Amino acid sequence: MARYSFRLPDIGEGIAEAEIVAWHVKIGERVEEDAQLADMMTDKATVEMESPVSGIVVELAGEVGDLIPIGSTLAVIETDADGDVEAPTEDTAVEQEIVAETPGAEEISVAEVAAAPVAASPAAPAPAAAPVAAPSHDRQVLASPAVRARAKDLGVDLGQVHAEGDRVRHADLDAFLRYSGGQGYHAPGASRARADEPIKVIGMRRKIAENMAASKRAIPHFTYVEEMDVTALEAMRADLNAHRGGRPKLTMLPFLIVAICRTIPQFPMINARYDDEGGVVTRYGAVHLGMATQTDAGLMVPVIRDAQDKNVWQLASEITRLAEAARTGKAKVEELTGGTLTVTSLGPLGGIATTPVINRPEVAIIGPNKIVERPVFDGDDIRRAKLMNLSISCDHRVVDGWDAASYVQALKKLVETPVLLFAD
Repeated sequence: MARYSFRLPDIGEGIAEAEIVAWHVKIGERVEEDAQLADMMTDKATVEMESPVSGIVVELAGEVGDLIPIGSTLAVIETDADGDVEAPTEDTAVEQEIVAETPGAEEISVAEVAAAPVAASPAAPAPAAAPVAAPSHDRQVLASPAVRARAKDLGVDLGQVHAEGDRVRHADLDAFLRYSGGQGYHAPGASRARADEPIKVIGMRRKIAENMAASKRAIPHFTYVEEMDVTALEAMRADLNAHRGGRPKLTMLPFLIVAICRTIPQFPMINARYDDEGGVVTRYGAVHLGMATQTDAGLMVPVIRDAQDKNVWQLASEITRLAEAARTGKAKVEELTGGTLTVTSLGPLGGIATTPVINRPEVAIIGPNKIVERPVFDGDDIRRAKLMNLSISCDHRVVDGWDAASYVQALKKLVETPVLLFAD
């Protein structure tokens, strides 16, 4: 018998340590070659660690939430080989699949794409009636590693949890606990208190907490809100969709992105980053637009590269592709980093206005709000109009209030006269 020491490989440039967000094995269990050992999160992504050998797990490096240095032993596996061996610390052939990314904006979803950025973590609504349990042996349960780890800690069989969608989510698990009291289902009308549930803040949730706290500590935020009449733009959008052929359906977001990009050259301080330590503001020529997207693993901000070079159809395709990649855990690290400006929206959840938190080290974040119909005065007449509030939060060290207001007024002109979006 031999003991194989699996060392945590180099999983990203400049990464010194990674956090254990889930173990998929226990001490004493047998693990097969290429089977999943653990999920490890860095400040860039979450990666899956796979076993290079088959054998019995005899040692594990720590508990969920612990930070493990790169190159240190993650697990020790007893194999049938002779002599002790160690996994190499560099150029390890362990396959790593990116399953999530560190967020940099608040908990929100991307506009109309099931989507957008920043307002503080909205919780998914609980089902109106008690879900019906399905026997665990009747179906294969689909759930994220975070949901599986939480269910395991709570002693809940995921096969007994009714899923509102194609996989069991935290909201489904919450509903199960609410209606079962942790002991089995009971009528929704019954009054039964749930036991207090301490949840360790780890993984994506810890990164969100750290990034939001750092942003609010370091950046003097201010928010400016303006109302925009999007009646003409909505009519144009409907007409383009009616004649789109095989092209993707257009939401409001691609038009807003075009407007954002067309006004940036007049207000370059909006599309910038601030280096606190160096005291340098970099104003970017290209717009790499982040769009905060809510996923099962937490908030992610996929980035549309060179958004200024894309038309509304190309933007619609890229929004759909990136949002899906983020939600399914297939987004690449380079698709989740390097943004210069972020858009965030609560989408159909609405809200009169938002005060989004800046995705540090960016200096601005834009938040479109829900479109509502209201009567408005048009000279001496009253007409029905579609109105939308738009919020922008800025870093007051870089952007003055006058500049932010002027930028939004320039956006307003394009949005309210949408033909200008397509004019040279």
